[in-house]
Amino acid sequence: MFRPRFHLAFPVSDLDEARGFYVGVLGCREGRSSETWVDFEFFGHQLSAHLSDRTDEEASNEVDGDQVPVRHFGAILEWGEWEAMAERLEVAGVEFMIRPRVRFEGAVGEQGTFFVRDPSRNVIELKSFRDDEQVFAR
Repeated sequence: MFRPRFHLAFPVSDLDEARGFYVGVLGCREGRSSETWVDFEFFGHQLSAHLSDRTDEEASNEVDGDQVPVRHFGAILEWGEWEAMAERLEVAGVEFMIRPRVRFEGAVGEQGTFFVRDPSRNVIELKSFRDDEQVFAR
């Protein structure tokens, strides 16, 4: 049965560092690759890391007290999986841009969230909702 998936291509400065982070730290599976790009299975979705000398950082916006980088991507995990990933990153010595916390506590859209950077400084948000119905709630 077909399941929609997102695909995101993004710049990295070093493919081996990207492999080390996405496969070795996050636990993604490596897919197809060439000398200038590599695909990763990212929680059922496809990421394509493309070698580039430009990995510009962009503006941020305030979201519930945090300055969230506008340019970021991520995944929504089951709550226990989210907690386990936060622990995994902590053990691996990955620096959190925004440490694991509950955002919008007690309000519509309450979620656990944290932000990290990969070795090329791409920003990743991993989040979870205790109630899956809140993902698109307004």
